[in-house]
Amino acid sequence: MARKQAKEQRTRTKNRKVGYAVVGLGHFAQDAILPAFKHAKKNSQLVALVSGDAKKHRALGKRHGVPVFDYDQLDECLALPEVDAVYIALPNALHAEYAVRAARAGAHVLCEKPLALDEQQCLDMIRAAEDSDVKLMTAYRLHFESANLGAMEAVRKGKIGEPRLFSSSFSFQIQAPNIRLEREEGGGVLWDIGVYCVNAARYLFRAEPEEVFAFRVKGTDPRFADTEEAVSAVLRFPEDRLASFNISFGAAATSTYQLVGTKGSLRLENAYDYKGKMTFELEAKGKKKKRTLPARDQIGPELSYFSDCILKDEQVEPDGWEGLADVRIIRALYTSAESGRPVRLEPFEKRQRPTQEQEQRYPPVEAPEPIDAAPPSGG
Repeated sequence: MARKQAKEQRTRTKNRKVGYAVVGLGHFAQDAILPAFKHAKKNSQLVALVSGDAKKHRALGKRHGVPVFDYDQLDECLALPEVDAVYIALPNALHAEYAVRAARAGAHVLCEKPLALDEQQCLDMIRAAEDSDVKLMTAYRLHFESANLGAMEAVRKGKIGEPRLFSSSFSFQIQAPNIRLEREEGGGVLWDIGVYCVNAARYLFRAEPEEVFAFRVKGTDPRFADTEEAVSAVLRFPEDRLASFNISFGAAATSTYQLVGTKGSLRLENAYDYKGKMTFELEAKGKKKKRTLPARDQIGPELSYFSDCILKDEQVEPDGWEGLADVRIIRALYTSAESGRPVRLEPFEKRQRPTQEQEQRYPPVEAPEPIDAAPPSGG
């Protein structure tokens, strides 16, 4: 308790930087998270790393000038006075365990999506954070990204009338071996990329689905011996609104969504990727407007926002409940795919939604060559 109170005192000190330990040093952590501290340096600081890879220990500790701990040294890492928060970038199956341990040690938790692999794990994380009076945020970087927030704002202002139909495609050719293909690690196309489509439908409709249905296919490719290769899903929202998406680990690269309303439509290309330009197209009143947004760092805004919430003791969005909202839908989609039947969802009230005020803009990061970590698509 004394350690937690000391951490609270430090993080609420004026002009204090929040010290982060990044737990898990896979490709995304090295390519996106670690370089982003440069843009969030006003209120965030990398102070420690946690990995089970000896080569990463030597190379990344030297590169970033911070101590590196093994996974079995997590408690030692969390005990460092400079560690105020953790960014968890571990395989999905480990999110809940490490988040709960960090929260109980008095550290704020920023956790990659999906928050966990079932609702009970999510609740354990939420309760651990509440019991220790620390903050828990689900790392939904698109809640701070210009194009997606612009799409939300266009819907909110009624530019396409009443939103009716959401459709999306997200796919790429995955390289094996990869933890995204290992069921015990929390792999699977729905957990890895389907969650983006679910979250987008929810923040554009600003509502929760009532019923879901899904098909999944495995094919004969040996890459997909343990998990599905592709999923096609439909979500029914209140007021007769429908969302559908197709996702795959075995198809050419796509990353797009379209929302059709009663008076117009909008479309976003490169909607979910953390690199590259995005194209936003709005069609309303018989006119088309199309603009291309430059590549941006999507992790820096996330870090900066979370640190601000810690320092100012403000509520976070997206919080643990936002993560749980998607986890319960993904679980229902898997149940539907296994049973061949639609699955009804219990009512779920979500009071917070992302707003345009959360937008922050930083230029793209320059990431050095990763150590012992290959991109999932080979790109």
